[in-house]
Amino acid sequence: MMSYAEWGNALYSGKKSYQIIKNRRIFLTTGLVLVLIAIIGVAIFGVNPSIDFKGGTDFTVTNTQNNPPQQPAYDALKAAGVTENPKVFQMGTNGLRVQTSQLATEKETQIQSELAKAYKVNVKNVSKGSVGPSWGASVSRQAAIGLVVFLAMVSLLLMAYFRTWTMAVSALFALMHDLMITIGAFAFTQVEVTPATIIGLLTILGYSLYDTVVVFDKIRENTKDMMNQSRSTYDELANLSINQTMVRSINTSITAILPVSAILFLGSVLLGASTLRDISMPLFIGMIVGTFSSIFIATPLLTIIRNHSQSIKNHNAKVETARQKALEQGSATLNPDGTVSTKPVVNAAPVQPGHHLGQAAQPKRKKKKN
Repeated sequence: MMSYAEWGNALYSGKKSYQIIKNRRIFLTTGLVLVLIAIIGVAIFGVNPSIDFKGGTDFTVTNTQNNPPQQPAYDALKAAGVTENPKVFQMGTNGLRVQTSQLATEKETQIQSELAKAYKVNVKNVSKGSVGPSWGASVSRQAAIGLVVFLAMVSLLLMAYFRTWTMAVSALFALMHDLMITIGAFAFTQVEVTPATIIGLLTILGYSLYDTVVVFDKIRENTKDMMNQSRSTYDELANLSINQTMVRSINTSITAILPVSAILFLGSVLLGASTLRDISMPLFIGMIVGTFSSIFIATPLLTIIRNHSQSIKNHNAKVETARQKALEQGSATLNPDGTVSTKPVVNAAPVQPGHHLGQAAQPKRKKKKN
């Protein structure tokens, strides 16, 4: 069994290869199914926006007993005359966060007293803050504008860098794939979407884009002089590029996911810090999905688009003609998987035992000038 380093070297040299482009329809279908499930989740459950987006009142209770129960908070709000179903979150080991819709000042003061009484703390340990609906709408609008501007700038950057629209379209499709699946995860789990979540989403889009650009850059390098040879098609060179960058993508993902997973599971789950979860959860999901899309979505889609080009069609036909000719001449063999391997051609004169060309055939030394 080969080591991880040997496996990476075998992938880079082409001695070992995974037929990702050959099975691209399977991977693209899988990606589309995941996106469809995410859309269904958003349509049925919707996302759970925080008061920063929809407005409301936020109460924070501190210095309570360890791991305080949430039911007293519901009872306190009910005693204050709040009929709606509030949101209650644990903060650390001795704190709670309670969110309601927009309330009158008198009602907020009453709720503060009821929460202090319920958890047996001083009223000073119950803080409150309000976000108006107009400010929440402004935050939502700015988040949407930020996302649109990000995607527009990415499109222009990719078209300028790669000098082709095909790679820009493929990369944007992969970005939307990552974005929709991540939002779908928030819809199914009903984890609150906060401004920190938006920051996390934009971060994972940048991460996914970076990983995709690395693969596309390798494709551009391998296909630079593609038209001058008749050994490999565009699909085969793209598949080689994916295999050559696969180990790098895996290594980058692991080193990025490990600290994020530590923040998510240790910080938010064990310590109950919801703020850490708001930003670490989109990073954790997005990095996994982004690694998948850069390998199994972006490049397969790119090959489908590029194969509609007439120049690529002509080149593939030229490669196929050269292979058929090599098979007929016996200078190539057909592999079990349907690929063709070219036999090495060695041109060497027969060796004649005892034959010597003489001193005249030996290289002459140049005389040194005095």
